[in-house]
Amino acid sequence: MLLLVYLIRTGLNYLLVTKDIWPEAEDPTKFMELNHIIAVVLGELYVIGFVTAIKLVIDWSIEKKRNEDLAKLQMSTELKFLRTQIQPHFFFNTLNNLYALTLEKSDNAPRLVIKLSDMMQYILYEVKSSKASLLQEINHINNFIDIERLRFKDRIESEMDITGNIEDVYVPPLLLLSFIENCFKHGLKENDKLKIKMSFNLLNGYLEFNLSNNFNPNTARALKHGIGNENAKRRLSLLFSNNYALESKKDGDIYNLFLKIPVQS
Repeated sequence: MLLLVYLIRTGLNYLLVTKDIWPEAEDPTKFMELNHIIAVVLGELYVIGFVTAIKLVIDWSIEKKRNEDLAKLQMSTELKFLRTQIQPHFFFNTLNNLYALTLEKSDNAPRLVIKLSDMMQYILYEVKSSKASLLQEINHINNFIDIERLRFKDRIESEMDITGNIEDVYVPPLLLLSFIENCFKHGLKENDKLKIKMSFNLLNGYLEFNLSNNFNPNTARALKHGIGNENAKRRLSLLFSNNYALESKKDGDIYNLFLKIPVQS
């Protein structure tokens, strides 16, 4: 191709413009001399290298953007999939409990239907983005605890403490609820009460969430390997990379959890 370029370019110049095809040379140069061929080829190599560099940069930029879009799509798809893993057993248990209440003609059945409907509406229709109002999430947690309290009656005790203005704060949807679910999954013993304490503290653009509950030591292994915890860890890793803290420990029959994540206003 370089030889073809030389023949066309220099040949046309020689035939149509001037016989002096290399005026900057010390000695007159004829068409198709080796020195002239090398000089022209080197010049064309500079042009080809420059244009190739531009093309490679453009291709790299397009490929980089495509990979970023694919990564975002993959993250979004995985986050949606992780959300679908949340609460299926809870809904089934609640429906079974609702069936039992209807058989007993209990006055709690209509209340349970309303609360379950509110939760399903929130999960299926209102939570469609990567962030949700912290106030809504807390209301959702309270709704969840109320439903469980209808199931277990006076065996559920819960305390909540909130520090800071949470009205305009946004967090990943349904993230905190997975930890509350674990309290009921692993904390309820056969005839004992479940005691839950949680706190929300806003400090310097971060939300600090503390949770403690009594748990059944016989479920300690399940507590370590439950889907809920792995789900939450994976979501945190996808959303915040390393900009978060998640710690948990057991102190006797008390399970303590600490979560710190950046929040959006």
